Amino acid sequence: MFELQIPNGIEVHVEGNMVTVKGKNGSTTKKFSDKFVKIKVEGDKVILNPTKEKRLMRKSLLAEKAFSTELKSALDGVENGYEKKLQIVSAHFPISLEVKGKIIFIKNIFGERIPRQVSIHGETKIEVKGQEVKVKGVDIYDVTQTIANIRKGCYACGKDTRVFQDGLYIVREE
Repeated sequence: MFELQIPNGIEVHVEGNMVTVKGKNGSTTKKFSDKFVKIKVEGDKVILNPTKEKRLMRKSLLAEKAFSTELKSALDGVENGYEKKLQIVSAHFPISLEVKGKIIFIKNIFGERIPRQVSIHGETKIEVKGQEVKVKGVDIYDVTQTIANIRKGCYACGKDTRVFQDGLYIVREE
């Protein structure tokens, strides 16, 4: 059995196999396998109970640990939020970014005329100011997946990556 304290100003709701966490910065929903872990909210605590079934005991203990870590990051995200700063680095051609809805357009990378398109994952917000890009969000998984999509979109296909190092790089994490 694992207990997790809920900070003041944060609401946690369990419906079926979904846990919704709401706070001042927004909300996030996590899905869990109720086959391995039973979750309930009592007062200001979230209680995770692994299954007592003998053949599932080992997996249920691992699932309990994994989901408790996910819940901790969700509680921290709705309370404080996550922010990562990226820096645009260009040696050959000036790179520019444009955000339209859920898509980021990476323009003029390696002198390409057609902009590369990258998707924004979840409810992540992107701010572009000159050569600095801020990626903000409530869910750490959405923020890091958006950064991974940007990094993948900046990859130099068919070129020596030691020479062509243009792209976006993480400068600071908060």
